[in-house]
Amino acid sequence: MKAAVFREHDKDPEKVVKIEDIEVPKLKPDEVLIKVEATSYNYNDLWAIWGRPIKVPMPHVSGTDISGTVVELGEQVTSLEKGDRVVSHGNLSCRICSMCTSGREYDCEKRLVWGFQTGPLWGGYCQYAHLPEVNVAKISDNISFEDAAAVSMVGMTSWHMLVDRARMKPGQTVLIMGGTSGVGMVGIQIAKLYDCTVIASAGNQQKMDKCLELGADFVVNHRQEDWYKKVRDMTQKKGVDIVFEHIGKTVFPQEVSLLKMGGTLVSTGATTGYDSTIDLRYLFFRGINIVGATQGTKAELEEVLFWTSKKKIKPLINAVLPFSEMVKGHLMMARGDQIGKTITTPQKL
Repeated sequence: MKAAVFREHDKDPEKVVKIEDIEVPKLKPDEVLIKVEATSYNYNDLWAIWGRPIKVPMPHVSGTDISGTVVELGEQVTSLEKGDRVVSHGNLSCRICSMCTSGREYDCEKRLVWGFQTGPLWGGYCQYAHLPEVNVAKISDNISFEDAAAVSMVGMTSWHMLVDRARMKPGQTVLIMGGTSGVGMVGIQIAKLYDCTVIASAGNQQKMDKCLELGADFVVNHRQEDWYKKVRDMTQKKGVDIVFEHIGKTVFPQEVSLLKMGGTLVSTGATTGYDSTIDLRYLFFRGINIVGATQGTKAELEEVLFWTSKKKIKPLINAVLPFSEMVKGHLMMARGDQIGKTITTPQKL
């Protein structure tokens, strides 16, 4: 089968990522084999290629979010059948520790992100992929393979951030940073499901317009120096209940200053840098909450898939690339010029 493989780290994906022939994987008893129809790009693909912040197993196949059809079953698999349309749940956890059995599989000490930390040659940029039965979710016939791959991890992460970690309630004011990113596009739509007032941010006018199309009530350009003052004006100086954060260093102090008394900032990334600052007076005088989030549970993934099937969540897809041109997706992501998710189709060379 064809797979996108790299055997060394480099800043330039074009230099190291190549389409190669590798063997179709042999299944363990609890695994299924999936014919991959669509794979969605994530920023951890770039981290893997760059070899930072961690080294990854070599040779490496990236790709965490796949959708496709089950074509083979391990002998212990009972909940799936050949022909089922499925999507991956990329959070590989032990399922037996106290974190997992209390519903916090994302906090499992043995957790691995499939397609990022796994290998050698075990990820989703390939024509056939294998996963444990427990890491596969069914998708309804009215969800396309492209939409399923685009919404799976970012949707699950966004649901986990807003519903579980930030405890979002109807009627609140929610600031969604980076509203046309993968997590941002779903974050806007989840907040509107809860009938919240949504202020979204984006880096240019085209992206700002897309945020409004997705349902945001207000939008601001976070690249402008006074962006946070505009947000404050939009709330009549009251501030926001929740900040949905993944940009990091360049905006973090201003985000904290926008929180109401008892408000919550929930963070799942820091693409502009990790070493930020905070005015501690906001922390104790306002009683704010700063919480982290990463990925989510399979149940949260299935919640997002339900609302996607009802057309209440619609993934924003930037481009669908044939597998022979899949490195273009890495380059677009590195430049930051994509709007929504980029997809590659391993069966279409």
